[in-house]
Amino acid sequence: MAKCEVCFRHCSLSEGQAGFCGARKCVDGKVIAENYGRITSISLDPIEKKPLNRFYPGSKIISVGSFGCNLRCPFCQNYEISWSDQAMELKQTADVLTPKQLAELAVRYKSEGNIGIAFTYNEPLIGYEFVRDTAKLVHKADMKNVLVTNGTSELWVLKELAPYIDAMNIDLKGYTERYYNRLLGGDMQSVLRLIKSAVQLCHVELTTLIIPNENDSEEEMRALTGWIADLTDSSGKTIGSEIPLHISRFFPRYKMTDRSATDVGLIYRLADIAREKLKYVYTGNC
Repeated sequence: MAKCEVCFRHCSLSEGQAGFCGARKCVDGKVIAENYGRITSISLDPIEKKPLNRFYPGSKIISVGSFGCNLRCPFCQNYEISWSDQAMELKQTADVLTPKQLAELAVRYKSEGNIGIAFTYNEPLIGYEFVRDTAKLVHKADMKNVLVTNGTSELWVLKELAPYIDAMNIDLKGYTERYYNRLLGGDMQSVLRLIKSAVQLCHVELTTLIIPNENDSEEEMRALTGWIADLTDSSGKTIGSEIPLHISRFFPRYKMTDRSATDVGLIYRLADIAREKLKYVYTGNC
């Protein structure tokens, strides 16, 4: 029996058992990352697609993902490689790249505008070992590392990666415990703690996907942006108003096809409310 300490779930695993995320497993009494180096998706993307609008705008970055996730968002855009039955089948069929091979690929595409590697698509922090080992080599090549994450790892994971991460986009999916617990199977406090730490370590942008009848009220947006606006840097200086927020439109997907896409007018209205507190607010999928 071994306990995984990577996220708030703290899964207790018997020999050979995988955790809730499907990516961490007990082997010889220790918890390992079964998805280490197993690549399910890779693409050269505009940096704005992460989305990062204020980190090397106009550049490109190699986006790479594996399998596994510690949340259960019913509207998941990447369920095929994240946490569905189909995703778990990829354990045996995913391509394998070493950190050295991935770092060399990043360098190879430098001439096409690539600035580094973005760890994305599934939840990268549940496989932090591969992120760490690859990011070290990417830094040695004088290139950048980006994390696109749901923000639900324990803080020690972030601290281990911090020397090698240059930017993060973190999902702040809503601002109520009810929403995180009931709909996502998550823990909002874990996310808030990680965001507080991350903004003191590197460039951070946040994303909120607006789901009709779930997290789409003006009151919740005011509460969410008020919390962001009060964030401070390592010296205690308030910097929250400078943190970019991406407010994105929902489309019916995966297990959430019981409602229409978010009204575009609502997205723009919530963005205007966010701008009461925040300097950089962007709308997505509109």
